Amino acid sequence: MDERRDLDPAAIRERLEREREELLAASESSADERRPVTLDQQSVGRLSRMDALQVQAMAHAVEARRKGRLQRIERALRRLEAGDYGTCLACGEEIPMKRLAVDMTLAYCVDCAQSA
Repeated sequence: MDERRDLDPAAIRERLEREREELLAASESSADERRPVTLDQQSVGRLSRMDALQVQAMAHAVEARRKGRLQRIERALRRLEAGDYGTCLACGEEIPMKRLAVDMTLAYCVDCAQSA
């Protein structure tokens, strides 16, 4: 594969690693929100407990999205290491830099992403 001149691997790595660190820090700081809600009706009223359960459910959903994003970042970093970054995994064509600028973890060109 010819090296793409429009890609700056060091800058891409830095952006991906910075986002990974931000996601990990956010995950750590929101760990309390994902803990089980106590069932003691005396310490927390029914409505407050329902609110706490809703906050917990939303925190779990956010964490699931965060983990998915972390996985995509790790895969992008591996492609960068292997020299395959910026190349569509399905057809092998170059992914335009404008597309990668929107999401640095994209692994498919527009055509292949639409047909998947």
